[in-house]
Formats: sequence, structure tokens, C-alpha cells
Amino acid sequence: MAISYMTAEGYNNLLAEINYLETVKRPEISAQIAEARDKGDLSENAEYDAAKEAQGIMEAKLAQLKELIANARLIDESRIQTDEVQILNKVKIKNTKNNMIMTYTLVADSEANLKEGKIAISTPIAKGLLGKKVGEVVDIKVPSGMMTFEVMDISL
Repeated sequence: MAISYMTAEGYNNLLAEINYLETVKRPEISAQIAEARDKGDLSENAEYDAAKEAQGIMEAKLAQLKELIANARLIDESRIQTDEVQILNKVKIKNTKNNMIMTYTLVADSEANLKEGKIAISTPIAKGLLGKKVGEVVDIKVPSGMMTFEVMDISL
């Protein structure tokens, strides 16, 4: 698996989720399996099958999160600059076709959340903005075609 860059906050959120799955969800699912097993014949026991499936899904997610943590590299937030666009910058851009202004924070893939205005560094828009300075105009190929943006501001 590739190295995944993340902030200390993102790393701590992953650790908290792993802890929750191990200390709360795993025992809950084990109890459901035991309860279903106590009801007798397992060959036609839908509750048992559902609990075992939930256990498999949860264990797979847990393994995935642990792999993310194992390959995590923390970003030194004190070294972030604002002279050109880079990860963890908040970038204010203007769509030159309709003059719509948007602000995005470029984050690690594992921390992306569009509702919070956080876009993954691997997205076409983020890739296109990397290294650009305030005032630069950039053409970015997105799934719906080409878009042109002007970098209005770069901040932390």
C-alpha cells in the first residue's frame, strides 16, 4: 500500500475509530453471534448469518484502517507556506466562465470531506492547483471537460 500523508488530527481520528471498532463494535458483534448461536440450528439462522457478515465487514474495515495507520506519514504543519498552493492550504479560486468563487482546503485523501470544503490532493482540481501562485490562471481537465480557474488567495 502507498504511503498516505495526513495531519495529526486525521491520524488521531483514525486511531479513535480503530479504538471504537475494537472496544465497542467487536464485542457487540461477538455478543450478537453468541446470541444467535444460542437459538439453535445455524444452517437456517438468518440472525447468525447477518451477524457473521457484519463481523466480516467490520474486521475488513479495521484491517484497512490499521494499514492506513501503518503507512501514515504525518505532515509537519509548521512548514506549510502560502506563496504557492500546497497540501493543507486553503485556496480561494474563481471559475473564469461564470465568476463563481469557491474555497477549498487541499487535504490528504483520507481526510477529504466536500461538505467541509476539504478536497483530496489526488483530485483533478487539487492536482491542477498545486504549485500555482495568487493571480495565476489554470486550465484543469475535470470529468465534465475543461475548466479555467484563477487563484484568488492562498491561506492556512
